[in-house]
Amino acid sequence: MTNRIGGKTALVTGATAGIGEAIARRLAAAGVHLILTGRRTQRLEALARELENREAVAVTTLRLDIRDREAVERELPPILEKSPVDILVNNAGLALGLEPLDLGSVEEWEQMIDTNIKGLLYITRLVMGQMRERNRGHILNLGSIAGETAYPGGNVYCATKAAVHMLTEAMNADALGTRIRIGTLAPGAVDTEFSDVRFGGDRTKRDAVYEGYTPLSAEDIADLALYILNVPEHVNIQHARIMPTAQRNPYLLDREGTI
Repeated sequence: MTNRIGGKTALVTGATAGIGEAIARRLAAAGVHLILTGRRTQRLEALARELENREAVAVTTLRLDIRDREAVERELPPILEKSPVDILVNNAGLALGLEPLDLGSVEEWEQMIDTNIKGLLYITRLVMGQMRERNRGHILNLGSIAGETAYPGGNVYCATKAAVHMLTEAMNADALGTRIRIGTLAPGAVDTEFSDVRFGGDRTKRDAVYEGYTPLSAEDIADLALYILNVPEHVNIQHARIMPTAQRNPYLLDREGTI
């Protein structure tokens, strides 16, 4: 495949683990310079050192909680001035709990809304503005099949991912007349820290999510993300859904162990 993104600069949020880390690794291997954000400083710095040494790309790290609007507006612009962003991967996000709405935690709702929607908006507003000035750029938002089909206990998480999908459509409308491309990548079941976080580290509940079939890996998602970001400039993949072969939608999952 022709490498169309080597030498560009990508900002990846939530890069300390899982899908964000896997995408950062794929981009670095393609010669893309990186700006990585996350809340775990040691992980960020260790990943940066590894990628700089192995892939010979420049890596800037920024410890950042994207829910903190003041911190985003204070810390990100100086980095953008030094390293204009060609690619934005809005990966940071989480799910918390699996209770019915009337039994849910308001604190967990607010954390999901503040991260999955408002944090994405804070980052994108700054980066998309710079892309508009330069009349080029590519934004990839990590959505979910939960943003298309609700499931019991998913309530607020599903709503936040539905918002991400709709924001992608709205952002594409706002980008009409520019060379900015925007898309959503919507995974199904992926074996990452996602369920560890959702269930507060309860390994029994976490392992039950992936029992009896082969889920996607973070690397599977990163492979598709790399393809989307590397397509020719006249191509804009606005929505991509990816699921394990054993899964056909959130309700249809073959746990017989055949796949």
